[in-house]
Amino acid sequence: MLPPLIQIDNVLLATDILTEQFCCDLDRCKGQCCVEGDAGAPVTAEEVLEIEAAWPKAAVLLSAKAKAVIAAQGVAYTDVEGDLVTSIVDGRDCVFTCHEGGCCLCALEKVFRQGKTRWAKPVSCALYPIRAKTFSNGTVGLTYNRWSVCRPAVERGRQMGLPLYRFLEEPLVRRFGRTWYKELCQVAHQLTATP
Repeated sequence: MLPPLIQIDNVLLATDILTEQFCCDLDRCKGQCCVEGDAGAPVTAEEVLEIEAAWPKAAVLLSAKAKAVIAAQGVAYTDVEGDLVTSIVDGRDCVFTCHEGGCCLCALEKVFRQGKTRWAKPVSCALYPIRAKTFSNGTVGLTYNRWSVCRPAVERGRQMGLPLYRFLEEPLVRRFGRTWYKELCQVAHQLTATP
């Protein structure tokens, strides 16, 4: 049996991040993770600066309601738990949600992919369904947030044989660095190798 948590440097992570299979299936989930919930995406103060620089390029993709929220309270706010999060519309939708072909997409990421900005989106969004929490001693905890909305991603990941940590390689490297990610891969190989 695998241990429930492992530690790599100052990061504690749940081992199901290494063992579960996952690959987003936008055609089936329709990007519901951008609109379901009661708070925005967690962001850092540095990311707020990046968002403030990028959002004018994304503004043409945003709804009038989203633009009004940004005008009234900015791109982010502090939620009831004291966390800095992206602003939301009608108590649920991230202000940076745009719709295309029946799917919810991130307007920030869309303009980034078009080469109009130099920054894609908050790392918390890129890491989803991994949730990160930084503790007062600097340790970061990573957990896998299981959610019915992501059932199609689990099915697709299993069909592909793609572990969650491999699917999220780019944002994990972005957040923790290439050296840390290589160590994560070694630990995953050791933990999942057949005896």
